[in-house]
Amino acid sequence: MSYKKKNPTLLQAIIPVFFLIVFLTLNVYYFGDDTLSGANQIALLLAAAIGGIIAVKLGHDWYDVRKRIVKSISSAMPSMIILLLIGSLAGTWLLSGVVPAMIYYGLQILNPAIFLIACVVVSALVSVATGSSWSTVATIGIALLGIGNAMGFSEGMVAGAIISGAYFGDKMSPLSDTTNLAPAMAGTDLFTHIRYMALTTGPSILITLILFMVIGFFLNPAGDAANVQSTLDAISNIFNITPFLFIVPAALITIIISKVPPLPSLLAGTLLGALFAVIFQPQIIEQVSGVTGNYSEASYIAIMKSMYGRISVVTSDARVNDLLSTGGMAGMLNTIWLIMTAMIFGGVMEAAGMLVRITSALMRFAKSTGSLVATTVGTCLFFNVTASDQYISIVVPGRMFASTYRERGLKPEVLSRTLEDSGTVTSVLVPWNTCGATQSAVLGVPTISYLPWAFFNIISPFMSIFMAAFNIKIRRIKDKEEGKTDFKVDLK
Repeated sequence: MSYKKKNPTLLQAIIPVFFLIVFLTLNVYYFGDDTLSGANQIALLLAAAIGGIIAVKLGHDWYDVRKRIVKSISSAMPSMIILLLIGSLAGTWLLSGVVPAMIYYGLQILNPAIFLIACVVVSALVSVATGSSWSTVATIGIALLGIGNAMGFSEGMVAGAIISGAYFGDKMSPLSDTTNLAPAMAGTDLFTHIRYMALTTGPSILITLILFMVIGFFLNPAGDAANVQSTLDAISNIFNITPFLFIVPAALITIIISKVPPLPSLLAGTLLGALFAVIFQPQIIEQVSGVTGNYSEASYIAIMKSMYGRISVVTSDARVNDLLSTGGMAGMLNTIWLIMTAMIFGGVMEAAGMLVRITSALMRFAKSTGSLVATTVGTCLFFNVTASDQYISIVVPGRMFASTYRERGLKPEVLSRTLEDSGTVTSVLVPWNTCGATQSAVLGVPTISYLPWAFFNIISPFMSIFMAAFNIKIRRIKDKEEGKTDFKVDLK
């Protein structure tokens, strides 16, 4: 059967998005912080169903729409596998005492007044070195969150500081996939992109550090010296804490810096954690496994449990017990479910041409350089919300706006910087985006809780718009030496 396809009107394209917003609003009202347990997933499926009905009415073959849905889910499959491995890594790093050791030494070194700044700086350094905000949050981020809890800081505040630093490093690292993707889409080279991006990223991270410095000096967290000492005692009484445990994260960072792909890197980190658990934590092995008298059997059971399911280490301090638990791979299943439903919604919207229809309507407002950059920022945010994937939020707007930037006489790094200032950093602020869902699951902190404190991620897109609106350091093609126009954009 042949189908005569029609392009959607703007109203038709907006309808699924409108219903998604309505469903998500109702979920927040009725379910509160528990929306990720299933309510938001159903909301995405219902919105996708509405989009599917409109797509069929427009003449699209349902089987073609389904193929696009499968393709959309397939594009997120690496992220879902990484999530499973992050869950298993968190389990073995708890079992081995790696995370407790980070908390233990961190509490002794870090002062509450500078703790939030330290979270930003440490996360930024690790992320620049590894090129991955995900790996940073899943390793040092978990430890910093535990330290913050012991000091009495709110989880959302600490998570916001961690994410701010991690995404700064992710943006500025030449090892980062998005940092390579953005200039490729815009038509510039990597290091030109990074140097130009520093003009907006530098002020954004500086403002972030100032804000956290003010908060650190004027906030009196609920924790006190007695709570900190209680945490130290509880950890040291049950774990064998030794600096040798830091070999595990050091080895993982070295592996990642060596450009080993994420999946084998995380698996190596997981297995190394398991090995160190067997060597250094026999007491924990027996507690988690419930087996005594046969250490080989106990080790196998405890390691398997830590990798696939929830484990908890019981100490003398009930408050500390909350820090020493992890869900393993099973703890990531709700997040994977969320990502799958989000990609279903994005696939339907893309198959019917609804995403392109909405973004093309936004182009009408791009009259000046400032409005063009603002429109690009809005488009990237729109794709993060609707397509639920930061790569799509960079690739599609990059392809859409490349010729417009060229026609306006703007160098390609203006576009590539805008893509990163918006597409990369705002992805983690959307609960059902692959990034937002992942970081929320890894840290165990709802997106809505850390969103107000992710200063860097909030400031970055506004900084990009501000610089363009006031024509600050905006590079133009005519500024090239002797007026040469060797500018190219390859959109193949």
